[in-house]
Parts: sequence; structure tokens; C-alpha cells
Amino acid sequence: MADVLKKVPVREQDPKVRATNFDEVCLGYNKEEAMAEAERCLHCKNAKCVQGCPVSINIPDFIQQVKEGNFEEAYKVISQSSALPAICGRVCPQESQCEGKCIRGIKGEAVSIGKLERFVADWARENGIKPPASAAKNGHKVAVIGSGPSGLTCAGDLAKLGYDVTIFEALHEAGGVLVYGIPEFRLPKLDVVAKEVENVKSLGVKIETNVIIGKSVTIDELLDEEGFEAVFIGSGAGLPMFMGIPGETAKGVFSANEFLTRNNLMKAFREDYDTPIVHGKKVAVVGGGNVAMDAARTALRLGAEVHIIYRRSEAELPARAEEVHHAKEEGIIFDLLTNPKEILVDENDAVKGIRCIRMELGEPDASGRRRPVEVPGSEFDIDVDTVIMSLGTSPNPLISSTTIGLDTNRRKCIVADETTGQTSKDGVFAGGDAVTGAATVILAMGAGKAAAKGIDEFLKNRK
Repeated sequence: MADVLKKVPVREQDPKVRATNFDEVCLGYNKEEAMAEAERCLHCKNAKCVQGCPVSINIPDFIQQVKEGNFEEAYKVISQSSALPAICGRVCPQESQCEGKCIRGIKGEAVSIGKLERFVADWARENGIKPPASAAKNGHKVAVIGSGPSGLTCAGDLAKLGYDVTIFEALHEAGGVLVYGIPEFRLPKLDVVAKEVENVKSLGVKIETNVIIGKSVTIDELLDEEGFEAVFIGSGAGLPMFMGIPGETAKGVFSANEFLTRNNLMKAFREDYDTPIVHGKKVAVVGGGNVAMDAARTALRLGAEVHIIYRRSEAELPARAEEVHHAKEEGIIFDLLTNPKEILVDENDAVKGIRCIRMELGEPDASGRRRPVEVPGSEFDIDVDTVIMSLGTSPNPLISSTTIGLDTNRRKCIVADETTGQTSKDGVFAGGDAVTGAATVILAMGAGKAAAKGIDEFLKNRK
């Protein structure tokens, strides 16, 4: 008999093999493995896992359907709450959300909720199962800015309620960070992201690409001239941050945002594409979050020796434990308790190294983490030809600066109500990274879901 306290193991590519390709690392469950893992669910009446899910999926019910082999019914349960299950099953930090609340996890390992969600979504896609149809059109038009996770979720939920929804996307491909930010080996673009976007479109949502709100058209024009009665801003946070140290303008210095965008949209992961991006032989990635891991693991697959430079210890790394584990397995070097002081450049203004200093942990700072303090006289150089800065992002101020009456905070994030998404401007709602700064896919989806409800109530009250 299987040990109910332990998860059914999930198959993965061998680390030495996957470090040389861009194929998906995790291979997921098959039918038998998924049903066996579903058997471990206690089907709690007061399901804390649901409380830990930002989009409130009825987790016990969908897992019960998996347990019984009713995969189409499981997909229907998930689809009531989530427009992007194949994506969430792959990239959500389940360990700190649904699985972090799982009662089974108290005396053993939590149920693999994310891997089960992924299995159900993949099974539905492979078997041609689509989300439930939308309600009849109600004659009301809503604009959504950005086709990332918050925008797609908001648009999908509004379409289900009968709204005529148009998404405006600045880039040439829909999907936002799902397309340009997350690497192919974590989130396949054609097999997963494109199909999830098509599912949203099948609800009646229209997507217009290459439309830059604030330049092509403004929010005020959408409301006053284009016939839209409400607007949701889900434009994300794509403006990168830098350290302000010497050498940051040298050739061979990238933001992680630019590095990943070029790799994804220009298909550097395909051998038959000639992508105009520097492929460094020795790369330093500064930062310790999920985006830093993505950039480091991408550079590794392009043939580089890769160092991750992080000023705190491993215990404080903000990246998911799974991503850190995978990076280590693949051979990425972690220079912890280390902080850059200067990027060294040659006579051609190209990167030739990075000067760092050792750190030690002092007293806790405002975030509750111990503050890193420099160790005097401990400077040393690392020989690299490329530096990727992964220090977080903030919203591009273009939208807020071209919209009359839209309030932002000191971080240039749009101010919006947590519950409804309502901003300071009548009829304009916002959510996701444009409001919170860089966060997770599922939190952005939760904000999009809340805003869809807020917009629906706003327009009903106006009738």
C-alpha cells in the first residue's frame, strides 16, 4: 500500500540533460499517478486549501473528481474559478498558498494540488475540452489593458457574464509576462500559454495587439470616444530597477526583464532562430527571486557558466524552493552573502568582471529579514562578460501620466481598492503588478477576478 503521508513523485528531466535544452523540466503526472495522488486528499469540510487560493478554486471537489477518474468534471470545477489552470498548475507558489494550508501537510507532505491542477488542465486541452460557454451579450463594453494573467482573468470573467470585452496589448503577442517573462522550460508557449489565451478568446474576448495605451490611445479616449463604459488596467510592472553602481551602462549589462523578453519573444531557445542577444560565456545574475532563477537557468541553457549573486543567505532567498533546487541541480553557482560594488569594463566599454564584497547578516530590517552588512576589506572580483540585474520592477508610468485623475503612490503604482479594484477615476479599475508592484501570477489573477466583480457591480448600479 502506498504511503499516504508522502506525495506521489513527479517525473522530471534529468538535470544534466535538461541543462542543455529548453524542453519542460517537469513532466507532470499521468492518469494513474494523478488518481493515486488524489486519493491522499482528506476532502476537508472546512477546506483551508481553498482559503489559501487567491482565486478560490473548489480544490476538494476537483480533486474528488480526479480520484474518481472524472477528469472533465474536474476541469469544469476548476474553470468556474480559474481561466488559466494549465499555467497556474506550473508556476504558482502552491507551497505558500493552497498546499501551505493543506491539513495533510501537518503530519506528512501536502497534497500536490498544483500538479493535479496541471494534470486536469493538460488532459482537458489534449481532449479538446473547452471552458463553459458565456452568458448572452448584455450590450455593455469593457476595455482591458494588458493580456497578462490579471487582464486575461478579468476579461474572461466579464465575458462569462455577457460583457463585450476587448483586451489591448502593447506587444505583438498576447500573454504578457506568461509569454515574455517566464522561460519555455517552465512554461511552454505554444502548447500551454497560447492554448489558454485561445480559451479566453473562445469566451468572446477580443484581443488587439500592438496598442500602447497612453500613445496609441488614452484611457480617457477609450471612455469618452470609443464607447467603453469601464476600463481595467492590468498592464503589469515592466520597468526594471538597477543598483546605481559604476559600470551599469556597459555593453553586456541587461535587466532580467530585457534578457528574458528577448529570449522568449525572439525565440532564442530555438536553434533555427537567429536571435540578436549577447550569449555570454560567463554570466552573473544579481538577485535571488524567481526571475533571477529564470534568467540564470536561461543563460545556462545558452551555454554559459552562471553565478547567482545574492546579498543574503540561502534561507532568505525569495525564490521558490523548487526553483532554487532545480538551479543547483543544473550546475548554477550560488555566491551568497555577496553584494556587487562595481561592474568592471574594458577599453571598449564591455563587461570584463564584477567586483563584489562579502556580507554578513545583522539585525532584522523593516521586512523582518536580517539586514546584510558589508565585511570590511573583503572585496573580490568575479570574471564575467555579462551581468543580468534582477532587482525587481515597477509599473511603467506612461498610463498613469496620460490619464486624468488617476492616483499613484510613491512607488508609481496605481492606487486601487483591494476588494473591487476601483481607482480614483470613475469607471477605471486596476489590479495585479500595476497596483502591487512585481508579484506572482496567481495574485495578479486574484486581482483580475476581484476587479471583474467590481466592474460588474459598478455597471449594474449605473443602469
